[in-house]
Amino acid sequence: MKAFFASARPGTEISVGTETVEMPILYFRDDAFGLFFTAEAAKVRTALPSDRLHPVQLPGGRALVMVLAFNYIETTIGPYGEIAVAAPAVFGKRPPIGAVPALLEAGYPGFGVVVLHLPVTGTVARDGGRALWGYTKFVADMNFTITPEYQQVRMGEEGAHILTLRVARGGMVRRDSKPIVTYSVLDGKLIRATIPHRSVYRMALRSAGSFLELGDHVMADSIRDLGLSKKPLMTRYYVERGAILPLGEVVEEGVRPLEGYYGKDREGEHTVDYVGQES
Repeated sequence: MKAFFASARPGTEISVGTETVEMPILYFRDDAFGLFFTAEAAKVRTALPSDRLHPVQLPGGRALVMVLAFNYIETTIGPYGEIAVAAPAVFGKRPPIGAVPALLEAGYPGFGVVVLHLPVTGTVARDGGRALWGYTKFVADMNFTITPEYQQVRMGEEGAHILTLRVARGGMVRRDSKPIVTYSVLDGKLIRATIPHRSVYRMALRSAGSFLELGDHVMADSIRDLGLSKKPLMTRYYVERGAILPLGEVVEEGVRPLEGYYGKDREGEHTVDYVGQES
């Protein structure tokens, strides 16, 4: 993995508020896990900021929505927590219905994820994410529990429960060296960030022991309004992962806003409890 990161340095320093961040941001080690759900395709399409973005669609009028949690242990901007709610989509040509494996596992042209929500536990990550990419970030409290049987995060905001995500360990082992592509909106422009990425992960097409519980909060209501399936379609957690986050590029102008919930100007709580294993 050392050679993977070597090409990213020396970087370029960028000011974000009162902080200076060296770009690209490097992510060396984390606990990362998530669930994929089906959702109502029409509702997902309405949430996207551009008519040139097309949801990844399954037969029967269902699209995909993913909820991923990251306990960042070692990065060039320090440790923090993050949860991504994103809709896999293709920019440009509408993808074939039912081509989910080809889209997720191969480098399909224009494929990426539209970031609908991206709460974090600190103001530096929030301010940088909003200023540089237009990511829909706000500060939340995240309490991670990592055990040999499952990985879990409970997220809230000043006592209000937003969501709890649990992913049971197990499944087929896969390696992935494709870049992660995200779509976001900054100043009316659609931004595509292409993030070099190396990982080993495990995935399973079953939901025993895995769940998403939504609380009473504007973000939870937004997720609920997408019409998510009661059970996840697929689970995923990462055994090893590294990523390099560069600045994005403008691919379309004059798109619809995608600002998300902003929240309060505060530092969030970020705790991690490793049970039955070394951190």
